[in-house]
Amino acid sequence: MRSLFIIFVVITNAFSQSNPEATYSQKDSIVNLEDIVVTATKTPKRKTNSPIIINVINSESIRNVQACNLSESLSFQTGLRVETDCQTCNYTQLRINGMSGGFSQILVNGRPTFSPLMGLYALEQFPSNMIEKIEVMKGGGSTLYGSSAIGGTVNIITKIPKENSSQIEFNTLSIDRQSNDYSILGNSSIISESRKAGLFLFVNKREREVYDNNQDGFSELPYLNNISFGANMYYMPKENQKLDVSFSSIYEYRYGGEITIQNPAHLAEQSEERTHNIFAGGIDYQINFNNYDSSLITYLAYQNTDREHYTGIKPDDDAIELDAFLKNPPYGDSYVETINTGFQLNHMISPFFSGDNVLTLGVDYLHDRVFDEIPSYSYLVDQVSMDLGIFFQSDWEINRKLSLLTGLRGDFHNYVDKAIYSPRASFLYKANDNVQFRFGYGTGFRAPQALDTDLHIAFAGGGISRVKLSPELKEEKSESLNLSVNYDKAKENWIAGFTVDLFHNQLQNAFILQPIGQDAFGEIYEKQNGQGALIKGINLEARANFNRIIQLEGGYTIQSSRFDNAIEYIDGIPGIREFIRTPDNYGFAVLTYSNNNISSTLNYVYTGSMKVPHFAGAPNQLVDEIFTTDSFSELSLKFNYNIPTVLSSLDLYVGIKNIFNQYQSDFDIGKSRDSNYIYGPAQPRTTYFGIRLKF
Repeated sequence: MRSLFIIFVVITNAFSQSNPEATYSQKDSIVNLEDIVVTATKTPKRKTNSPIIINVINSESIRNVQACNLSESLSFQTGLRVETDCQTCNYTQLRINGMSGGFSQILVNGRPTFSPLMGLYALEQFPSNMIEKIEVMKGGGSTLYGSSAIGGTVNIITKIPKENSSQIEFNTLSIDRQSNDYSILGNSSIISESRKAGLFLFVNKREREVYDNNQDGFSELPYLNNISFGANMYYMPKENQKLDVSFSSIYEYRYGGEITIQNPAHLAEQSEERTHNIFAGGIDYQINFNNYDSSLITYLAYQNTDREHYTGIKPDDDAIELDAFLKNPPYGDSYVETINTGFQLNHMISPFFSGDNVLTLGVDYLHDRVFDEIPSYSYLVDQVSMDLGIFFQSDWEINRKLSLLTGLRGDFHNYVDKAIYSPRASFLYKANDNVQFRFGYGTGFRAPQALDTDLHIAFAGGGISRVKLSPELKEEKSESLNLSVNYDKAKENWIAGFTVDLFHNQLQNAFILQPIGQDAFGEIYEKQNGQGALIKGINLEARANFNRIIQLEGGYTIQSSRFDNAIEYIDGIPGIREFIRTPDNYGFAVLTYSNNNISSTLNYVYTGSMKVPHFAGAPNQLVDEIFTTDSFSELSLKFNYNIPTVLSSLDLYVGIKNIFNQYQSDFDIGKSRDSNYIYGPAQPRTTYFGIRLKF
């Protein structure tokens, strides 16, 4: 890693010497009505002209809140929650409008290569310095993206070369004055003189020490060692043609559980150990023709994840059990491979009656292989899923005030008995220059295949719990409705606005986890189809920017997520209709000040109370129960000072996260803890400082 970083610095230094007049673009504004977005229609479109609301998180917004990775970047959008779901390994998932991670389709540069295994840990593994922006589309999107795009779609758009520039950054965090978290990262962007070719490079190294909140000798935050690097390149052989190539490599070692110097992991009283090697890449080729009224895009995207892992509890006193455990400890291997390929043909008809119509026809193929095995637990997932999708879309701008987006996708999935057809329709009406009304309808589905949380082995009641799929499991379907009004008013020195977004999502054959008993290792859950569920609510947003000096953005969600019938999460405990780990209200606010060389950001995240299963087994927890948590808040503050020089720019920054330390205070203790009993902020009070050099 050291040699890799030295090479990176040499390249960027050489470049900076040969380009002394390199310039930098002004900071992006969070309140930017003219953002170009692609997720809603798969074609570039101004945000104000999109019939579907798209929220954008740009790289400047990510930097302002000091988000080190993708997971920390997603908490500052209405309807989005990132939660930590394991006290030992700290896997995370993203909830959109109250729906769990499996309902959200995460894309990388528009391609669904975010595999089920990546859904467990990659939110934290993706470094923020590779992200250009994140586009969020809430509501059903299966018409374009196939299985799992029910709750919403998140499109991670990685950085591309735009100008000749480079930067190196170092930061360090102190977690509750007990543990340290170090990161060093670098970027470089190089453009040819003709601007027909460009290269963007990134590298990131992070190491976090283990953290024990309740001083019981077992971690609440695991040890992390992460190294990632990659590149995005483009080449334009002709003015009407473009080739994009990207790749990234992520290595991560993660250890949580008993804090001990013993090695290997199975000598600890209880622990989880993970070693990930992830490679991802993609090739896109676009040709424009017919006087740029038509375009053809072909693509191939690939991702594979190799994982070695351990999840185990060392037996206490039984000599026979201990001997058997030491002879065959529960180590496992995982391999996940995702291939996505297809083409997309776009053609604009102008005029089309009274306006313009962009027609899109596409074919998309997704191949996903998931293999996960722990021989000593007799645990095996070996699954190959294949989905062929054919979609058609009409994006008709009828006139300056009215637009109509319609589409239909047919999916042929090897785990679904017959083809599934997913229609959608969205209307945009611009009442005037300031007010927009949108209405959308769409259907979606989730195939009965292994999803991210199914692959997590959890500690509970002194044993481990696992998930298996019911042989009768069939696809889950949804119908979603969205109605919104958007108002923005712009003057010479300020811009302000608000959005009110109503959502309604009806699930059929909803997936549920049913406890079906125990074996010699612990609890077994079966994924079954329930009767159905209804998710409904309202997202409220407000935003304002005063003279590009003071900027405020905030949002609040009020929702209800209920199954048709009560669901039993723990044997012997009466079932409940509420979705677990799903608060009925949550929100955020970000206040940014920037003037001359000084900037600061104050951000706030609120999470309401929720119901969380809690298994007995730890000394502090003697009964099984469904626990109702208290609400909690996170307030964070960052200061940045910029020092300009002739050839470079230096940023010095300091900050504190979770100022009032509203970290969970009732963690289980000891080796027999319920590792899924975790619900609070991702980390306790954390102070940090850093330095960033741009040249």
